[in-house]
Amino acid sequence: QVQLVESGGGLVQPGGSLRLSCTSSGGTFSRYAMAWFRQAPGKEREFVSAISTSGTITDYADFVKDRFTVSRDNAKNTIYLQMNSLKPGDTAIYYCAGAQAIMADDFDRSYEYWGQGTRVTVSS
Repeated sequence: QVQLVESGGGLVQPGGSLRLSCTSSGGTFSRYAMAWFRQAPGKEREFVSAISTSGTITDYADFVKDRFTVSRDNAKNTIYLQMNSLKPGDTAIYYCAGAQAIMADDFDRSYEYWGQGTRVTVSS
């Protein structure tokens, strides 16, 4: 049973940075494409970023390009989301997700495994 646990969320001022982490247990982490999704209050969950099993292929939603960077460390069973230049509109619960594929797309139904989420609040 694959388990995903996110961490690193919190309160940050506009323009600030946060780094989210998601650690996996119970499976062969290097075999899973991973992704970040987010859900803002009153809105549907949306795709943020994805990364392939080796980390060589990444994908981003247009609204986070040039601000967010996804990476992974297979030796630590962990993926990261470095978030810079944060805006109030980035306020959401951020979820990591895993798919049994080399690379997965931006549809949440493509992912079998989900974490519980970590809350990010961008406010002055």
